[in-house]
Amino acid sequence: MKQMNATELAAWLPENNAMLVDVREAHELANGMLEDAKHIPMNHIPARISELEPAKNSPIVLICRSGQRSMQVGQYLEQAGFSDVINLQGGMNSWAT
Repeated sequence: MKQMNATELAAWLPENNAMLVDVREAHELANGMLEDAKHIPMNHIPARISELEPAKNSPIVLICRSGQRSMQVGQYLEQAGFSDVINLQGGMNSWAT
């Protein structure tokens, strides 16, 4: 799994077609969310993995508050055959700064 910090991701996103997936809980979204990100809470990923299938062989960026939950989801997706998984290091905490 690739790791990108907020600065790297901000520079990379405009030139790449990636699916953004925010895995935080609904109440955490009040603190902001990346534009065009799909919201699927971490514990819903297994049941909703079919929604991510279009990105199975293209970049998928995972986002949470601090980068830990998204890393766990990334490991799960890699085991499920997703080939280009990117974790936002530091999560939305780092994006906000």
